[in-house]
Amino acid sequence: MYSKRIGHLAYRLVSGSRLQWPCAMKQHRHFKPRLLVQSGRMVSHSTVDPAEVRKFQALASRWWDEQGEFGALHAMNELRVPFIRDNLLNVHSLGRMGSPLSGLRILDVGCGGGLLTEPLARLGASVLGIDPVQDSVRIAELHLSHDPALGGRVQYRASSLEELVEEGEENEGFHAVLASEVLEHLADLNTFIDCCHHVLKPGGSLFITTINRTQLSYVLGIVLAEMVLGIVPRGTHDWEKFISPVELETMLESTGFTVECIRGMLYNPVSGAWSWQQSTAINYVLHALKRREDLQPDQTQADSGNVDEAAHAGQH
Repeated sequence: MYSKRIGHLAYRLVSGSRLQWPCAMKQHRHFKPRLLVQSGRMVSHSTVDPAEVRKFQALASRWWDEQGEFGALHAMNELRVPFIRDNLLNVHSLGRMGSPLSGLRILDVGCGGGLLTEPLARLGASVLGIDPVQDSVRIAELHLSHDPALGGRVQYRASSLEELVEEGEENEGFHAVLASEVLEHLADLNTFIDCCHHVLKPGGSLFITTINRTQLSYVLGIVLAEMVLGIVPRGTHDWEKFISPVELETMLESTGFTVECIRGMLYNPVSGAWSWQQSTAINYVLHALKRREDLQPDQTQADSGNVDEAAHAGQH
């Protein structure tokens, strides 16, 4: 009862905040892409933090327990799945009934047990989920086996993003890359963003959900969520790894992305639900596009045609 009252007070405090980052189309300065590529191959920097791998290895069996440590991530699907769907539909002018994302290839980085991978596949997308934690991938594959209808649209691999890039098979192969609750667990954010740019098609979408580095995020995201309420296990987050929307947008812009939208989110520990907020003081979601500035007109037309053809094939 005491913890619920604290959670309720914290939620009221933040939901009444006036801090904001409007979600709107913006004009941006253009920076030259800063890719870590030499002789056609990515420079080998690891984004994987071994300590983070050990944390999630210990929790791997609990991914699909909606009342457990990942309950907040299950609840976040109520916001992040429609956000991803609607922005992809706006970019690709799709909208087929039943399978609105048919024809799109999506990479879910740090997929864990597949909590976000499966819902997007049910919307018709072809999704590859990757995660460096092998036990998490096994759990994802086990859960996928219970829904044979998704078998042809979902694949999982125990891999880091830079390993996928170094193999070279998926370069510029995806219409969208997802990094949901991943950035705050990385060893090298610069390399990660470079790799996201590398695997995306020109004009492709990058979706990120993460945590702002503010005093409020420390108090509520670590002290309250981890130490008092136990919403997530102690030690799950390192406040120094959090990143502000301004810092993240600057990094993305300098790597060849244009940030389209940033919106604040807030988790209510009493109701177990997420809501959109003007404030980005704690959690936020970002949508960015890989710039097409080096893309020839005939390539743009061909790319659009490929999506339409794949979507049409998926209906038969």
